[in-house]
Amino acid sequence: MTTLLLVRHGLTAMTGPVLAGWTPAVHLDERGRAQVAALARRMAPLPLAALVSSPLERCAETAEAIAAARGPGRGAPVEKIETDERFGEVRYGDWTGRPLKELAEEPLWKVVQAHPSAVTFPGEAGESLAAAQHRAVTAVRDWNARIAAEHGPDALYAVCSHGDIIKAIVADALGLHLDQFQRIQADPASLTVIRYTETRPFVVRVNDTGGDIAALVPETSGESAGKDGLGPDDAVPGGGA
Repeated sequence: MTTLLLVRHGLTAMTGPVLAGWTPAVHLDERGRAQVAALARRMAPLPLAALVSSPLERCAETAEAIAAARGPGRGAPVEKIETDERFGEVRYGDWTGRPLKELAEEPLWKVVQAHPSAVTFPGEAGESLAAAQHRAVTAVRDWNARIAAEHGPDALYAVCSHGDIIKAIVADALGLHLDQFQRIQADPASLTVIRYTETRPFVVRVNDTGGDIAALVPETSGESAGKDGLGPDDAVPGGGA
């Protein structure tokens, strides 16, 4: 039972008005640095088995802030930030770098909103949203197996990624068709948490931007075994305590 902490990068000058995509050298701005510093302080006590990042600068800088907040008395330090291109942003092709208000006038915009599983972004570098979801979910499965093998089934790890990628991973965890993923929100510097078991994922938090997160550390398998007669894969009717 591995627990995945999905972190969206903090704000940049392009976040909101422009579809940044894979535009190079997009860095966190002052607001974004403040956001990720606050999130890093919240995450510092959590025992992370690994810290993984999209290769894009805004995510790498977010991961670096999380790593920098750790140390003696503040959670185990992160030895290395791993990079996995599969957690990189959707490749928006010819839409990359264009203002959102301009893209909203494109015929494809309505399809992105209502039928995203049918969307392939224009241009030679354009990617389909279905392909982006597949690569990201495949990466999660690979990391789940690696983390469990190296650190045990109760380990936590964090991935710094992008809004559409996080939404696609959450949709998969919820068993939603990709066409429903626009109903999910992932704000800058938000935390989304999914706990994976042998039989199903549990979506623990979505778009969390404040509050205590100490309870995200799961009970060990030994502590939870047989407790109330329930196993780690069981969903509690009524929601539980």
